[in-house]
This record gives sequence, structure tokens and C-alpha cells, in this order.
Amino acid sequence: MKAILIALLNILFFTSCSNESVLPTPILVEETMYYPTIGSSVWDTKSIQTLGWNQSAVQPLLDYLALKNSKSFIILINGRIVMENYFNGHDATANWYWASAGKTLTSTMTGIAQQENLLNINNKVSQYIGTGWTSAPLAKENLITCKNLLSMNSGLDDSTDAVDPASLIYTADAGTRWAYHNVFVKLQDVVAQASSQTWDNYFNTKLRDKIGMNGSWIQSGDNSVYRSTTRSMARFGLLMLNKGKWNSEQIINENYFTEATNTSQPINQAYGYLWWLNGKSSYHLPQSQLQFSGSIIPNGANDMFMALGKNDQKIYVIPSKKMVVIRMGDAADAVNPALSDFDNVLWQKINALYQ
Repeated sequence: MKAILIALLNILFFTSCSNESVLPTPILVEETMYYPTIGSSVWDTKSIQTLGWNQSAVQPLLDYLALKNSKSFIILINGRIVMENYFNGHDATANWYWASAGKTLTSTMTGIAQQENLLNINNKVSQYIGTGWTSAPLAKENLITCKNLLSMNSGLDDSTDAVDPASLIYTADAGTRWAYHNVFVKLQDVVAQASSQTWDNYFNTKLRDKIGMNGSWIQSGDNSVYRSTTRSMARFGLLMLNKGKWNSEQIINENYFTEATNTSQPINQAYGYLWWLNGKSSYHLPQSQLQFSGSIIPNGANDMFMALGKNDQKIYVIPSKKMVVIRMGDAADAVNPALSDFDNVLWQKINALYQ
């Protein structure tokens, strides 16, 4: 049988080569997605040269990252590391805080709890954590659903980051006003109550350990902030690039993932369930009721969705390029918003790698 197969292949080869005007059509095999092994420090790589990228654009990018107080930077393509760089004394084993980029972890855990039928995001928050969690009139408090917290349209006052009941003041009916606010953290209480577990235990069991992240939640005032290595942040980005799937396991329901990474409400087109969305016709920024025209990051891909945290903690996911980009560090500039001109300049320099 083997001899017959070889003979047939030879016939096909010489037939195709006998006429110079007829060339064999190359078969393009798409590269498979790679997932780093749980509990291993080994991670497949892919070189700039193999991708056909512009090697001369690498150093300007690294220089910019170093100049802008970065501690770490990773680019993944199809799950493989293309660039991994550390700056200013940071290294692959060091933990760093995610700041508000960690909101996306809370979004993901809320979706996992829903798929396990522990909660429904359309239910009111008080169904899970009791009434009186705000200082709003009860009728107004009961308008606030878990989805409102995911979408940042609870209607609560955003002039303070505090989330004690006295600070959660009624400003507008839920769903009628978009305002970036730490009140999302109440979803961690919702998940804990619904699962009858601590938030940390449920998170570790259902997400962290399943994809091989390290790290832990650290209490910071009224907020809970996640700290991990840069590679752990990249693992989460890779999970989201693959629509909530890790190898053969669907960690988070794809329908919820789709909702989370698309516009969640009509006021701020550039916001999903605690994810920022690029390429929309308009956007709102934290601590502002102004609407701005155009894409948040003009130099970024239109299909990019992002986890953005204070002092420029970044997860960028670009499905069209099968790319994940991670940046951790101190604030790039003197101001410390989650969104700044740093994002646009950074993407100008990333684009130079392959344009």
C-alpha cells in the first residue's frame, strides 16, 4: 500500500511539473492555537523573523516602553510569545497589580456563576446581598440589576470611589446614566453569596487554577485588586482571545463572552461588561458625562477589546490578528487615567512591527 501511495504521489508531482505554465497550488495550513501547560514555565515562542515582521521596529517600541515607566510587555500570536520584555528591575516571576484591568476578572466570574445557574445578571442586586446596600430609596435600589453593575449604568453617584451604603447615592434611575464607578465590586459579593463560597475560593477554583494563572486578590480600601505575574495576565488574555475556551474546555459560556465584549447599553458604545471596546462610533470616559466621537484608540484595530487599569495596566485582545498584548508598569505619564494618549502612541509603534 505504501509503495502504491508513493507511486501516485510521484505521478501527481511529475504531471504538475511537466507543464511549466501549471504550478501546484500551495496548501495553506492555519497555525493551531497554542495553550501553555498548567503548572509549567514552558511557553512556545514564535520569532519576529518567522512572522515576517519588521525587525527594525522592535527597538523603537522597546525604547518607548522603557521611557514610559513600563515593567513588562508581552505580545502573543496564536498563543505563542513573540515578544516578552521586562524593564526597570521587574522580571517574569514578579507580581504586579492589575488595577481596574481586573474588573474583567469580575465580569468573567459573574458569567461563570450565571452559567452554573447560581445567579441571573438580569436579577436585582438586592436579591443576592439584601436591601440597604445603597442609600438610595428602596424602590430605586431595587431597579439596579447585576447587569447594571456590569455595564456601569447603575445610576449611582460616581463622585467617590467608596462603596459603603452611605456613599452609594441615588443620582438617576438604573439604566439611564453611564458612569464609571467602583460599585462593580459588589458583584464579588453577589458571586460569593450565590455560590456559598468566598470570592477568592470560587475565583481560584473556577478560573485561576483552570488556566494556570498565579496571583491573589489584595484588599485596597473598598476595592479588591488582583496581583499576578505578567504571564498570568497573558493567560487570561489568551482565554478571552479564544472566546472563553482553554484547550478543549469552555471555561465561560460563549454567549456570555459575546455579550461581555460588545456594547452593553445605549449610552456608552465603547463599553461592554467591564470591558472597553475599540472601533465604536463614540465613547464616554471615566468621571465625565461627555460623549466623544470616534474610536477610543484610533491606531488600534476596530475589533480590539481591552482591560484597562490605573497607571496603564493593559490587556489588549485583537481577534482579527489572533493577538494579545500585555503591558504592566507605573503610569506612563504624570496623569494616571486608565485611558490616555499612551495607548494610541503605543499602538502606532506596535503597528510598525507588521505594517
